[in-house]
Amino acid sequence: MTSSGKLKVGILGATGTVGQRFVQLLADHPWFDIAELAASDRSAGQPYERACRWKLSTPMPARVKSLIVKPPEPELACDLVFSSLPSSVAGEIEAAFARAGYPVISNSSNHRLDEDVPLLIPEINADHIEIIPVQQRRRGYDRGFLVTNPNCSTIALALALAPLHQTFGLRAVMVTTMQALSGAGYPGVASLDIVDNVIPYIKNEEEKIQTEPLKIFGALTDDRFVPASFQISAQCHRVNVSDGHLEAVSVKLERPATREEIIETFRQFTSPIEELRLPSAPSRPVILKEEEDRPQPRLDRELAAGMAAVVGRVRACPILDYKFLVLGHNTIRGAAGAAILNAELLKAKGYL
Repeated sequence: MTSSGKLKVGILGATGTVGQRFVQLLADHPWFDIAELAASDRSAGQPYERACRWKLSTPMPARVKSLIVKPPEPELACDLVFSSLPSSVAGEIEAAFARAGYPVISNSSNHRLDEDVPLLIPEINADHIEIIPVQQRRRGYDRGFLVTNPNCSTIALALALAPLHQTFGLRAVMVTTMQALSGAGYPGVASLDIVDNVIPYIKNEEEKIQTEPLKIFGALTDDRFVPASFQISAQCHRVNVSDGHLEAVSVKLERPATREEIIETFRQFTSPIEELRLPSAPSRPVILKEEEDRPQPRLDRELAAGMAAVVGRVRACPILDYKFLVLGHNTIRGAAGAAILNAELLKAKGYL
């Protein structure tokens, strides 16, 4: 902990697309202070300014420029770590940090479906952090533990589904995603592949969207997660948009509802953790746009500082019950911002 009372944090994968977003969002955070940056061997040993090809529109924060990038090994001088490591290496590295006593708040996919790891969206399943002592006992961890946030498309979808599931119940969900280029990292998709084109395949994405919400909306019972019972079908596409995943969603409800009731449910949805006053929490987790042609990524992705799901075009579905669009900023609420909000909840609840 720093002299100001802030917790010292490390960022694993600090030079990548999501790692840069962590640096940006944590630069002036009231509870956390960036103390350590870690990345691959080719970046380790260099000042962050030299190791990182900064791609965000805001300048690289001055105080991190001279920080020496270190290897992602559990010898960092910090109280917790945020991980944006690629899935090819994240699994064992994150587990090693947890074994060494570090709380690990991960954006990576490796541990999301582990039976004792919370897959956390604070506005939906904050109670799932109660499995952390079980995880520590089962794995022999002392102070360390693992908490993950969901896939970027899953987060926006789950936030939009939450008020419907809470009020009417869900039986089935069909979703077609139009996902931004930044979701593929840097350099990501080759320009000649995406210009004048839509790529109708993103590896493992459909499987994530079809399974992760069931854990999120499931119950923590007898030290285990019991998944929700509704079904999800997903189709995923990469489109020529810089940031912001747009998703076309159709839902089958457990009980009948009018369009007006659906709209009012979206409009009235509030966060059950609002009283915690978490710094990154949006005042409205779901923002309803009533214009006929919204939401749009370029116009709406920055609403609520990129931390809300933006819903629009709510209408009857001739096959299921209702259909609508949902937009989420994939590198903010869909990645770094989600992990930071998770850490804020953990601190407010005494886990950090």
